[in-house]
Amino acid sequence: MYRHAAICVCLTVLVLFPCSESCELRPVHAIVPKRIPAGYNILKGTEQLNLQGCVLRPVAFTSSDPDFVVNTDGAIITLRAMVITTKRFAVHVEDESGFDWRVDVILKCKDKASQKSGDVVLRRSKRRWSPLPFVITENDSPPFPKDVETIMSDSSVNYTVYYEISGPGVTTDPVGLFTLDKETGMIRVTRTVDREQYPQFIFKAQVFDRRTHQETDLFLPITVNVEDKNDNAPQFVGSLFFTVQEHCSAGTFIGRVNTTDRDQPKTSHTLVKYALLNATDMFTIDGFTGALSAKSNNLDREAQEKIYVGIEIKDMGGASGGLSNKGTAVVTLTDINDNPPTFKEKLYKGQVTENQQNVLVLRIPVEDKDMINTPSWKALYEVTKGNESGNFRMETDPKTNEGLLYVIKPLDYEKTPVVKLEITARNEAPLVGTTVPWRSVPVELTVGDEDEGPEFIAPILHLKVKENVPNGTVIGSYTALDPETKSSNGIKYYKLTDPGNWITVVENTGELKVANTIDRESPLVSNDLYNISIKAVDESKKIGKGMVILQIEDVNDNEPVIPGSELIMCSQSDTLSSVLVEAVDKDQSPYSTPFIFELGEKHDGKWKLKDVTSSSVVLEQAVHMPNGLYTVPLLVKDLQGLGKEQTVNVRVCSCGRAEDGMEMCRARSASSSLGSWGILALVLSGLLLLLLCLLLIFMCKTKKDKVDINDDTGTGGMLLKSNTEARGEEVKEAAFMTLTGADRFDGSVNGLTSDIKNVGSAGSRFSQRGWGGGIYNNTTQELGNEKFYLSGHQNGSLYGANTMFQKQGNVNTLDTWKSNKIYLDKKLAYFGEEEDGRYAEDLLKTYGNEGMGSPAGSVGCCSNLGDHETMDFLNTLGPKFRPLADVCYTTTKSKI
Repeated sequence: MYRHAAICVCLTVLVLFPCSESCELRPVHAIVPKRIPAGYNILKGTEQLNLQGCVLRPVAFTSSDPDFVVNTDGAIITLRAMVITTKRFAVHVEDESGFDWRVDVILKCKDKASQKSGDVVLRRSKRRWSPLPFVITENDSPPFPKDVETIMSDSSVNYTVYYEISGPGVTTDPVGLFTLDKETGMIRVTRTVDREQYPQFIFKAQVFDRRTHQETDLFLPITVNVEDKNDNAPQFVGSLFFTVQEHCSAGTFIGRVNTTDRDQPKTSHTLVKYALLNATDMFTIDGFTGALSAKSNNLDREAQEKIYVGIEIKDMGGASGGLSNKGTAVVTLTDINDNPPTFKEKLYKGQVTENQQNVLVLRIPVEDKDMINTPSWKALYEVTKGNESGNFRMETDPKTNEGLLYVIKPLDYEKTPVVKLEITARNEAPLVGTTVPWRSVPVELTVGDEDEGPEFIAPILHLKVKENVPNGTVIGSYTALDPETKSSNGIKYYKLTDPGNWITVVENTGELKVANTIDRESPLVSNDLYNISIKAVDESKKIGKGMVILQIEDVNDNEPVIPGSELIMCSQSDTLSSVLVEAVDKDQSPYSTPFIFELGEKHDGKWKLKDVTSSSVVLEQAVHMPNGLYTVPLLVKDLQGLGKEQTVNVRVCSCGRAEDGMEMCRARSASSSLGSWGILALVLSGLLLLLLCLLLIFMCKTKKDKVDINDDTGTGGMLLKSNTEARGEEVKEAAFMTLTGADRFDGSVNGLTSDIKNVGSAGSRFSQRGWGGGIYNNTTQELGNEKFYLSGHQNGSLYGANTMFQKQGNVNTLDTWKSNKIYLDKKLAYFGEEEDGRYAEDLLKTYGNEGMGSPAGSVGCCSNLGDHETMDFLNTLGPKFRPLADVCYTTTKSKI
């Protein structure tokens, strides 16, 4: 049962080629050693490929496996050493007729060496079964059953055995196809079998002892191959509809015809050959690939859009014994623009009346053989001759493809009674595949006459005129002619438009005269041009229109002026300030720039000019000047010397270095130029706000306990009881000392008390000039050789170094003037070290409540020193404040 040989059994070649005229190539089965060296002939000895009866004469052998080569005598040689278990490849044989035959070669090896799996060692069993695959032919002819092969086990030498088979074709579908003679081991096939359904059967054979019914040998897989028979004709698969562009070049690939064959692949049974049955002058087909191509470039869609091509397919490489099938391929030709549109007539005529516009005058039909409603069919029209004046336009009717000729500008019968045109038709797509050019056709239009209105000799008349010419001056004439008579008789002229009413038109002659002053600088003039439209009316009331364009020439009728009401000059402590003054002149050169700038005759010498340009000059201070508003006379003349003296308002302002300094100066300037009504509105609104505040304060205060105040003066006012400051009855004249140069403030003023409410009654006006509410507006006064300093403070109370008003019931006491003088001298020295603007930077002082109820209000917290520091306001103070006013007036006068 065991074999001791290390290599598989030798070669047995079964080459079954019937020598009948119907050649049937069967596969070559060869058993080879497991390890094959290079140069080994797998068909050993004389057992070579035998194709007798199948080919005329073999001219070439080709192996599908690069590891093998086939000699011309049919021997198959290995090209390299290899290990074989199972291998299959094909040998293609080409005969002298060009047909390609195929033979399958199947190599198998059987190795009895023991196999190891893990740590288990399997004992080799000696088998004597027939090792080769069995072969049956599909659709074999009866009678049945037919013997296939005999199986035999070497165990039959030692045992009386019987055989059994099981598996596909025996006990499973198709059941009963194979039977077995249990005694002899002969396998028989019971009926025909279709290879396309069952190409191979593998079932199991077993051997048993008749006595013990035990297996005497290992089972053996039995392989039965069903040998193909050419019993299926090839079939078409896929679409047989193809598309190609007309007039394509010869050899253009159109498409591939695809087929299938149910017979065994890669054999002559499935080797299909293609052939055309018709249209061989237009197409070709590759015999073995089925590629369909154009044979020439004469495929014309306009002649035949669809071409039906018959195709035959035949297996066995087209041999006479092969099976065949036929089909029809449809080749559709797509359109290209190989046909230009053509005109149906050689000449087209039409009529149109003069002076008509935007009217259709002619329809021009064309023919085009290309596919309808494609860019190759749609026509585009153009007037290629006779349209130099742009009177015509061509369009295309999208439905009929006709050319539409429109007149878009009126024609003139008197000028052209007959118009000759040339119309060219093109397609949207360019012409290809033809040398024929685009076609053109002549068109003749007859222009009809009609009675027309007069026409101006020049549709637009240009005239030059100087501005400010005297009224009645004739600047030109504008006349028209009758198109039919070429005469101006009976034509009258009228203005249509004249925005400034500067011109009149003489009705009978068309003369143009100046009616009003012509001003080049008027907003009605643009780029020195002024337009007038005029109509001409003939005796039949026909109208013609024209336009006159006046080009106005400039004269020197405008002086240069300095725009703006006020200039801002930022004062600087270290340098003299300056400001740029610019002038403008509405006239043109040479009646405008460059300007001549001079200071007026009455200038005060505090200013000078520098850095003069064509339209500006820099006005600079000649000396330092305090802040304020100044007027500077300035003479400005143009290049011709025309000009006048103008007054420039310059506001000197402390702008500082802050970026918003200039804006602050402009704001102050604007606030100071509000005018009387603006100031009155501000005063009234301020008084209304103050009244509202006082009302709120009064309502809050009256909620507390009220204190009755006796009015000793009999005035009826709510005044605090105190000594009177007025002259006369209550106070002696000597209370106010007359100070000389030797005088010192070492006396005391007894009885100089102040009714705080009386001070408040003069509050508003007094705080504006001297004692500012919340701001120290200080004034230095001179008394002989001595100076003292007066300062204001909040709520109108006087302030001294060692003096303050202390409320004792309703009487306030005042310390000596000497102590006041000591403090005032120190204060004066302190103020002398400060800058000019220190008044606005002083600190607020807080004092005790001086009472309430003064009808004049307190010395205001919002008062400010005005621009003009005069003492006229003292004349309006109340009688009780007159002594203090006299003191202030006396000290101020002595300083002056």
